[in-house]
Amino acid sequence: MRQINLLKLLVIAASLLIVSPTFAKPGDVDRGKGIYDKRCTWCHGDEGDGTGAAEERLNPPPRDFTSGNYKIKTTAFDEMIPNDEDVFRMIRDGMPGTAMPGWSSLLSEQDMWDLVAYVKVFAEFEEAPEQQVDYGTPVASSPESIAQGKELFEDGDRCVECHGKTGKGSAIKRLKGDVSERTWPRNLTKPWTFRGSNDPKDIFTRISTGIAGTEMPSFADPKSKKMLSIKERWHVANYVASLAKTQKVVNAENTVIKADMLEGDLLPDSPDDERWEQTIPTTFLLVPQIIGEERFFKPSNDTITVRALYNDKAIAMLMEWDDRTKSIPGDERAEKIADKPIQEDGVAVQLPVEIPKKMQKPYFGMGDASRPVNIWHWKSGTKDTAETVAMINSRGFQDIEARDAAEVGLQAKGSYKDGTWRVVMVRPLTTADPENDLQFVEGRFIPVAFAAWDGSNNSEKGSRHTMTTWYWLLLKPSTGAMPIIMALVIAGLFAGALLWWARSAAGGRKPQADSKEGTA
Repeated sequence: MRQINLLKLLVIAASLLIVSPTFAKPGDVDRGKGIYDKRCTWCHGDEGDGTGAAEERLNPPPRDFTSGNYKIKTTAFDEMIPNDEDVFRMIRDGMPGTAMPGWSSLLSEQDMWDLVAYVKVFAEFEEAPEQQVDYGTPVASSPESIAQGKELFEDGDRCVECHGKTGKGSAIKRLKGDVSERTWPRNLTKPWTFRGSNDPKDIFTRISTGIAGTEMPSFADPKSKKMLSIKERWHVANYVASLAKTQKVVNAENTVIKADMLEGDLLPDSPDDERWEQTIPTTFLLVPQIIGEERFFKPSNDTITVRALYNDKAIAMLMEWDDRTKSIPGDERAEKIADKPIQEDGVAVQLPVEIPKKMQKPYFGMGDASRPVNIWHWKSGTKDTAETVAMINSRGFQDIEARDAAEVGLQAKGSYKDGTWRVVMVRPLTTADPENDLQFVEGRFIPVAFAAWDGSNNSEKGSRHTMTTWYWLLLKPSTGAMPIIMALVIAGLFAGALLWWARSAAGGRKPQADSKEGTA
């Protein structure tokens, strides 16, 4: 009996250790200080107030530990103190979409617990938190739950006001953080950018606690008119999780844009042409341009998706990227949301003037003296002017030649809807000036790169933009019926050869009896 009771006690104790959100390994404050001074002061400062040497280059700014505000926590919305596990998790995993890295590859588990103990000193956290998030009975994701979550998401602009109807963060209001820095609503279709993971339980937690230091409120607050019950918060969490893009995720192994041949058909010159949906999308990361002046370190656009089609006369490329704002200089509503001065949105395609015969490509930052590039640059227009497309030849940042896009036959058309720009560019496969223009060749791998500008984000213009490195564009050779015909011809020849060989072999053999007579 005593053994059974002891076993029960062990089971109960183990379960408490597993489910208790406040259980943590003890950390050593003095050891934590040594690790902090070596690893963390560059951003968070010697005093933990977020005023490190890198502060001005980071968006969002480094966390001010002295304020006691922690964005990602599992304690109740009205409980300021986070659980130790919350701080440990941020140290271990980092914060996606920020400069805060995960430290698990450099620090041991005990090192990270020591850091937790020291970081808490800045806000003078001495007592354990009392109130925890109430998860109730979790609701499994289902079509019914997702439908209810969508209805709650859109009801009274509860979430749409900031995140937009499609969840892409298409802003209708300007948001600020706790130190008056510009903040942008999360694009919920990009779960890899979620600061606290895109697991439905973590999404439920954010909905329940809000995000301290931002305008993301708690929907568990009974004083709020937009309060949601536990069950309703699970429905919204399931809906948000369902918004994740699955066809437009960056795949590091996919470096080739495959253009299909449209035989006898006109190419789509509209971004809304249904034929684009039949093509294969390829998505690339966009990173800040840090090579030429002026450099830009605080981007808002992070991916671009590209599709391509061609016929015997021209090629068309569709560029698609999420942009929280439609930047229209001169438009009162657009200027109210944008950083000032507002600029036009834009996108550019970069191609070599000559297809490399080997693997050596032009310098991806606007080419170089020996290997120039063509740049197709589209801009969204202003309140009083229409969209434009420009043709540029470049041999580097200091050697740029503007050309007439119409003379080359370059055309472009853009469409903005629900937080996404879609821009089509069309150009003839060949031009009358092969020395200055790329001549597209079927079946060849052609280097291609892209750049994008968000005109509402801190005056992105000129060299202030996001960009990709070189990737590849392939005009897939048209197959038609020729491979089938050739396969039938080869099969026929092979069958004929087999028949001839069989007959020749049969004719060359004598009957067994004849053989015996010949030797008698």
